[in-house]
Amino acid sequence: MTGAPATFEEAQRELEQIVQQLESGQATLDRAFALWQRGEELYRFCVGRLDAAQGEIEELAQRAKPASSETQPSHESS
Repeated sequence: MTGAPATFEEAQRELEQIVQQLESGQATLDRAFALWQRGEELYRFCVGRLDAAQGEIEELAQRAKPASSETQPSHESS
């Protein structure tokens, strides 16, 4: 339960397991505290991955947009 997860999906699964353990009410106080801390680490990891993915998507979208002057023919009236 330590270290950075390899993937977003792995972190998400572990975070879901932590939530289930905490919601069950079966964890001791010390265990619940450790689970909470790990959950925060996983949450930060997931948010970081999502932010990075969003940035990459926005960058790709910008690159995919053709420059308006390059793609639109000029319609000058004579």
